[in-house]
Amino acid sequence: MEVEARPRALSARGSGRWQHVMRFLVVMGPGIITANVDNDAGGITTYSLAGARYGYALVWTLVPITIALVVVQEMCARMGAVTGKGLADLIRENFGVRLTFYVMVLLLLADLGNTVAEFAGVAASLEIFGLSRYATVPPAAVFVWWLVVYGSYRRVEKVFLAACLFYLAYVASGVLAAPGWSHVLDAAYVTMLVGLVGTTIAPWMQFYQQAAIVEKGVRVEDYPYSRLDVVSGCIFTDVVAFFIIVACAATLHAGGVAIETAADAAQALRPLAGAYCAALFAFGLFNASLFSASVLPLATAYSVCEALGWETGVNKRMREAPHFYGLYTGLIVLGAAIVLVPGIPLIPVMYLSQVANGVLLPVVLVFMLLLINRRDLMGQYTNGTAMNAAAWVTVIVTSGLSLYLAAAVLFGTT
Repeated sequence: MEVEARPRALSARGSGRWQHVMRFLVVMGPGIITANVDNDAGGITTYSLAGARYGYALVWTLVPITIALVVVQEMCARMGAVTGKGLADLIRENFGVRLTFYVMVLLLLADLGNTVAEFAGVAASLEIFGLSRYATVPPAAVFVWWLVVYGSYRRVEKVFLAACLFYLAYVASGVLAAPGWSHVLDAAYVTMLVGLVGTTIAPWMQFYQQAAIVEKGVRVEDYPYSRLDVVSGCIFTDVVAFFIIVACAATLHAGGVAIETAADAAQALRPLAGAYCAALFAFGLFNASLFSASVLPLATAYSVCEALGWETGVNKRMREAPHFYGLYTGLIVLGAAIVLVPGIPLIPVMYLSQVANGVLLPVVLVFMLLLINRRDLMGQYTNGTAMNAAAWVTVIVTSGLSLYLAAAVLFGTT
């Protein structure tokens, strides 16, 4: 009897593990997608410049970046699962329509600039292969519009998750660049001991992730799996960032090559690391730009419509949520059109979006902390002392850096 009981116990234990895996796969999506969109055209450019200009010296920043992302996005996931409401909805209900309106205006301006940057990334990545922006940007805009307008949430999420996998192109680029791994690890270890610093977290991320969790129907009992989704996404996106820095540090920095954009980095990699490395880098930029051009307008549509009490959701048809789809369509059309206008100053547009992000970020993070510590909203799922301490440090550091960036852009010091 004891011999027979043992396999049954093992079978039950194995079945339990399989159930946990299946529940995670059902909940998985919002955290991974949101974190990976943060590696958009602007993010890839930033990491490329970091590697090309400073070599491996800034690898250490990926540690506080990951910590900051986990802290902030975990709170969003928890609020979405517990309250069943989006962040914009909660801000409107608890802080009033007027304040919410001003927040949404800043978010709309910032996300328009970010959407322009994504379509500029689509254009730049395919121009490397000899394709004109006039032949690539319009089809890209039509594709991202069609994907959301004529798809269900489940289908759209599957496409977004597949797009996340293509970020592995940067891992391959980093390996093909053949860095001296001992030098990479030494630089990271020494500079990590010097200090910790946060990084800018785009405000759209908090609004999108919480809205996606609500639309996906994640319940409070599923929250542990949602938290794993968030942590996995944050780690994966910063592993990708690590290899972007490594690829550019091992080749461009070592060769003394100056670049200004991620597209410049892809072009410059060709003679230094080979055609495959350059092509993978360019393909990664195209995937990231197209992916982000889908998600950023979607995040804005979720946020603005929640704030104004309009119907939202990819699962709804256009006649059921006309404002939601109208705003999504308008952002895509305007973002793509700006990129196609000859002589349009794209850099100032992108800078202005950074200014809007810098002004908005501290406000959003403070709102989040005030909301998540409300027992009438969160019950037993409010922040503990340690989490509040980590969150406020994240708020102070990221807000300080964002405001510094905004001031630097406004006063022309960057």
